[in-house]
Amino acid sequence: MSTEEITIRSAHSGQWRILGRGGRLLSGYAIALLFLLMFISLSFLSPQFFTERNLLNILTQNATVGIIACGMALVIISGGFDLSVGATFAISGISAAYAAQAMPVVPALFVGVGVGLAIGIANGVGIVLFGVNSFIATLATGLMIRGFSLAWTEGFNIPVRDEGFLRLGNDSIGPIPITGLIMGIVVIVFSLIMSRSRFGRHVYAAGGNPKAARMAGVRVDRVRLLAFAISGICAGLAGVIQASRVGAGQPDAGNGIELIVIAAVVVGGISIMGGEGTIPRAILGVFFIALIGNGFNLLNLNTFYQSIVQGLIILIAVAADTRSGGVVHSYFDRIRRGLASRRSR
Repeated sequence: MSTEEITIRSAHSGQWRILGRGGRLLSGYAIALLFLLMFISLSFLSPQFFTERNLLNILTQNATVGIIACGMALVIISGGFDLSVGATFAISGISAAYAAQAMPVVPALFVGVGVGLAIGIANGVGIVLFGVNSFIATLATGLMIRGFSLAWTEGFNIPVRDEGFLRLGNDSIGPIPITGLIMGIVVIVFSLIMSRSRFGRHVYAAGGNPKAARMAGVRVDRVRLLAFAISGICAGLAGVIQASRVGAGQPDAGNGIELIVIAAVVVGGISIMGGEGTIPRAILGVFFIALIGNGFNLLNLNTFYQSIVQGLIILIAVAADTRSGGVVHSYFDRIRRGLASRRSR
């Protein structure tokens, strides 16, 4: 290899590292910058936006979505999808409501979360042991669970009158609603798990390159099973909170929430290819989507266009996630081919 080739390769390697770091920095902070821009814009455009009542309302309405998003983030980072979270959300609330009629409040709440855990484990076992695609498997289990919820309740809500049960979803500590505090705790715990623990590193490895992870000793199947179990716990907890908020278990609760959650975490920078993303960015994605809806309401804009805007943002996020690596590689490939052509002349 000539000195000229070594110099060119070193220069290109340095450019690649700089561009790679720049790309990761941009993707890491893009959602934060967009969220900040949206927040500032709505603060100027609507006097009702930057008020304690409106901001707490946004937090309360989206706390359950944020909790589910934490579990969904783990599943997607590990290389899967969980389309059963909406049905799990509903049946967990129903289970807690039924249990509250026969036992004290705290055990009843744990019953609802336990149902979510059981569904998450069942999803993980089916996907890991039988090799069923996670998209298809969780779509099927979601349909079955939703049908069972409707048959169990005969389509009626299951009311709860116990004041202790209702406190979880409606009380506050100071100005902050308990639901928001619970979401905050879940976000902090999951962020620490993903950034500081061995399990978190294994989740990234399982989603980024499962073959290499297995060769390195990572038990990929176990990691993915645990990710689905955690997703079930999050959906179960969110369902219990929702039942507490409205005072009833609802068989139609959470219809379509799985799509909202997936959209939010993808907008927040969780790669649909797996192996990349953080919990805080996923939560920013949740509240970025929430700000769009809140802004449409406060500015009296036609809500028909809200879905168009949200869909466009999701499409851009997915396209950026899919294309970012390929564009950079093709750019440097063209440079290398051009230099090789010049040397051959």
